[in-house]
Amino acid sequence: MESSIDIEVFRKLLEKRREALLSVSDQQQEAAETVELDQTRVGRLSRMDAMQAQAMGMETQRRRTEELKRIAEALRRINEGDYGYCLNCGGEIAEDRLAIDPAAPLCIHCASQAEQ
Repeated sequence: MESSIDIEVFRKLLEKRREALLSVSDQQQEAAETVELDQTRVGRLSRMDAMQAQAMGMETQRRRTEELKRIAEALRRINEGDYGYCLNCGGEIAEDRLAIDPAAPLCIHCASQAEQ
């Protein structure tokens, strides 16, 4: 399939986003670490704050991991020559949609249908 979009532009966007996510991941690893429960050293409210921060850190890490998977899949599709085409209907994904989310696997129509 021959797409009308400039694949290399999107490859660079995907690689740049992947590097940014990996960089942030290294920096925020400690946010998801186990919360200390020793009441003699940490007050109850401080522990609650730490537990909330831990939960938020874990969710952020989960989302980051999901986005890294989507980016890896998009880069795989680029290498295989399938990038820019909807995984559901096979139609071309609009360049404006890819500019917003270069890892988008579905055209806007199929993405809308999947959300319902």
